[in-house]
Amino acid sequence: MSKSDLTAADYPLAERRPELVRGARGKALEDLTIEAIASGDVGMEDLRITPNALRQQAAIARSAGREALARNFEKAAELAEIPQEEIMAFYELLRPGRAAEKQILLDAAIRLRDTFNAPLAAAFFEEAADVYERRGLFKFRY
Repeated sequence: MSKSDLTAADYPLAERRPELVRGARGKALEDLTIEAIASGDVGMEDLRITPNALRQQAAIARSAGREALARNFEKAAELAEIPQEEIMAFYELLRPGRAAEKQILLDAAIRLRDTFNAPLAAAFFEEAADVYERRGLFKFRY
């Protein structure tokens, strides 16, 4: 079954379709036990949400007519593999008054697209750059 075949009837996946739930290293949901964690067979990488899981959630949201939620899950799927320190740096740029000018957000969009293959997140930064410019949010506020 492909992600596009998932529907709202499959939600929540952990209960209705547990065979589709896999961690980043391919471990099945049934392999994620306290004993496996205690023995070191399961680590943090196995417990983090994966881009695939987020895309599955997007398919379910879309099938339920929740297009905006589906797009947000797809953006999250792009961001899921970006290192945490990078995510925090991108987040900081979006706080009003943190980026001094529009080009900083546009440069972040280029980096998201070219370095991290995150075109949806890049488009969000480009849109934010336009909105921030219209609303005067590049001025340092704090």
